[in-house]
Amino acid sequence: MNLKQRQAYPLDLKIAMTKKRITEFYDYFDGQVYVSFSGGKDSTVLLHIARELYPCIDVVFCDTGLEYPEIRDFVKTINNVTWIKPKITFKEVIQKYGYPIISKEQSQFIDEYRNTNSEKLKDIRYNGNKWNRGKISNKWRYIVDSPFKVSHKCCNVLKKNPFKKYEKDTGKKPIIGTMANESALRTSQFKKDGCNAFNTKRPVSKPMSFWTDSDVWEYIKTKEIKYSNIYDMGYCRTGCMFCMYGLHMDEEPNRFNIMKETHPKQYEYCMKKLGIEDVLEWYPVKKEDENE
Repeated sequence: MNLKQRQAYPLDLKIAMTKKRITEFYDYFDGQVYVSFSGGKDSTVLLHIARELYPCIDVVFCDTGLEYPEIRDFVKTINNVTWIKPKITFKEVIQKYGYPIISKEQSQFIDEYRNTNSEKLKDIRYNGNKWNRGKISNKWRYIVDSPFKVSHKCCNVLKKNPFKKYEKDTGKKPIIGTMANESALRTSQFKKDGCNAFNTKRPVSKPMSFWTDSDVWEYIKTKEIKYSNIYDMGYCRTGCMFCMYGLHMDEEPNRFNIMKETHPKQYEYCMKKLGIEDVLEWYPVKKEDENE
């Protein structure tokens, strides 16, 4: 399955392919599906396409308590959206498990290195397996000695678990607006399962997997659809406000620099009350290392 070839398709063809994938998924599960809606630009486009096909399709938004106010306000303008919530707050997550920094993979490796009882796993997480994989990157090894907890469990607790509960309660399967180029993991998943994973443990449709950011903005512009004004305030990503994943890759001003200007109350809260100010003394620290 050639991802790069599909990413080069013109937008009209991508739209047609996305509609076909949604229809296939919808028909396979006899309409027992829903659109996972975050309020961001990608899921806004997905919802627009899905409701052109199925105006009454279920739409679900997870209110983690970490969304930008502009995102929540935008979601409120969309008709017939089911709001779900996690059982605990972000503050409770970081106290119990740790902070989400660097990436999901690296935070998991750091967490496991610190807490595993397996010497074998501990060695893999620090030195890698026989293929030199599965380890904490050399540039981030110093985080092992940080005084704060690090964990990858935030997303599971605050987002995935509420959606899984919704799916268990309703029997519905998710349609998600993620794209393969957002991470190596998503690229790998696309190459393995394609857009529609019908027979996996958790069946899911990702019908925009082969789209790019420029496709999304072109669609928004040509279709003249409304989107959250958070994107007009200097933000490129609109996930959880206090998440630090990928912060070291942000261009300046980074997400927290912008937040300080646009949302000073939330900035003060996360820096002082949530302790992110202390975390940022350790991360990001750019360290040159060829073995990343």
